[in-house]
Amino acid sequence: MTITRDEAWRLLTEYVASEGLHKHSLAVEAAMRAYARKYGEDEELWGIAGLLHDFDYEKYPHPDPAAKTGHPFEGVRVLRERGYPEEIIQAILGHAVYSGVPRHTTIAKCLFAVDELCGFLTAIAYVRPEHLNGLTPEKVEEYLKKKRFAEKVNREEIREGMAGLGIPAEEHIRTVIEAMQGAAGTLGF
Repeated sequence: MTITRDEAWRLLTEYVASEGLHKHSLAVEAAMRAYARKYGEDEELWGIAGLLHDFDYEKYPHPDPAAKTGHPFEGVRVLRERGYPEEIIQAILGHAVYSGVPRHTTIAKCLFAVDELCGFLTAIAYVRPEHLNGLTPEKVEEYLKKKRFAEKVNREEIREGMAGLGIPAEEHIRTVIEAMQGAAGTLGF
C-alpha cells in the first residue's frame, strides 16, 4: 500500500490541533526530506515519518512504557491499522528513548537526530530578528551551552542523535538549518 503525504497530513490534522505542533511536525518533515536526499533514500517515506512522528502526542501525552500506552505507542497502533510501512513505525517508536526500541536503520537514526534539534532551532528562530537567516552551527552551539535557553529541549538527546549519525555536529546542524530555511514560509519564519 502506498501512503501519500496528503493522507499523512490529514491524519496529522485529525489528531493535532496545536499550531505549534503542526509547525514542529513540518520542521521535522523538512529535515527528514533533506536527509533522504543526502542518503539517496525515499524522500516521501522519510518525510511522512517526520510529519507523523508526534501526531498522537496531544491526545496521549503521558506515556507508560511498561504498558506500551501513550505517545508514541498509541500512534503506531493507528499507523499499523491504516497500513503504514513498518519502517516508519519503527523509526517513530525509536525516536522516543523510553520506548526501548533500538534505532538500527538510517531513517530511525535520522528521525531521532533531527527531532529535538528542530525544536531547538525553532526556539532560536523565535528570538532572532532574522530568524534562521544567517544562523550558523557555531551560533547554535553557543545557544546549546546556555542552560536556561529553551531549557525543556533535551540537549543530551541532541548530542546522542548526532553521535548516532556518525557525522560531525557542524554538518548535522547545518543540514537541519538549511532544511528548515527551505521550509521557512510554512514554519512561519
